[in-house]
Amino acid sequence: MKYVDAHAHAYRKPIPFVTQFCSPKEILERYDRYGIEMGALLPVVNSDIYLPQANEDILEMVENHPDRFFPFCNVDPRALINRSDAPLDTVLQYYKDLGCKGVGEIMPNMEFMDDRVQNLFRCAEKVGLPVTTDGTDRPNADFGLCDAPGLPGLEHTLQRFPNLKFIAHGPVFWAEITERRRPALCKPVFGSDGLQHGSPGKRNFKITTEGVAIELLREFPNLYGELSDAYWILRGNEEFAVKFFVEFQDRLFFGTDCCNSTTEANFNIKLWFDELHNSGALPDEVWKKICRNNAIDFFGLPLKKA
Repeated sequence: MKYVDAHAHAYRKPIPFVTQFCSPKEILERYDRYGIEMGALLPVVNSDIYLPQANEDILEMVENHPDRFFPFCNVDPRALINRSDAPLDTVLQYYKDLGCKGVGEIMPNMEFMDDRVQNLFRCAEKVGLPVTTDGTDRPNADFGLCDAPGLPGLEHTLQRFPNLKFIAHGPVFWAEITERRRPALCKPVFGSDGLQHGSPGKRNFKITTEGVAIELLREFPNLYGELSDAYWILRGNEEFAVKFFVEFQDRLFFGTDCCNSTTEANFNIKLWFDELHNSGALPDEVWKKICRNNAIDFFGLPLKKA
């Protein structure tokens, strides 16, 4: 069975600053090598990290490879008039009509409950596009929407917009799958050398008890999960991971967050899912849903389900 990637990045013409993203050719070479049939391309539009790209770049890459990519659009919450009444729904509807399947990755360094951010969520709900964000616990020194331990901003958003489909992504969310005894462990920081330090993938991140992320998934049917950043935590406790996958099998998506042309570490999650399935630890139907079928149904992709 070939996988579907719900979260990836590519630049039409990659640039070597902060992170050198893959070109379409480079990401397709990886997809062919790892058995991934199709992937979502999420544009980077916020200047807080990396360098912004246009939604049109994503659409062009999809037009050139319509059988391998599908597009998200993105818009900065401060766009147009930098106010909480900005008509961002007009922008989102425009890109939805062009075939975009979601909004994101939303990652300006703004408070989750900032009225302009909430306006973007309101507009996405109105238009009927799902959203995915990245997060942080550090204002003015990072990228991603700022939320406190326990994710109150996310919870208020889910309460406020019950018809908004929210695809959770990023280490700040997935660190909450267990008790956060040391909140600073949740996300690496960029040092003066331009490299990330303190990556959860390099730590012995122990799952002790169920955390807020699981409580939110149980309570809010409009909350979904994309697993690229969950991998670094869940791989350390296979029994917990399998129970989690089984319980939320209808609302989880395989993803790589492929964003670096110099490494293929983001594809370790694919090898792990292969191992879980081949060993019999992960039930066949659950594996098919998470790694392929859920994305086909959710995004309305022109693919056959496994």
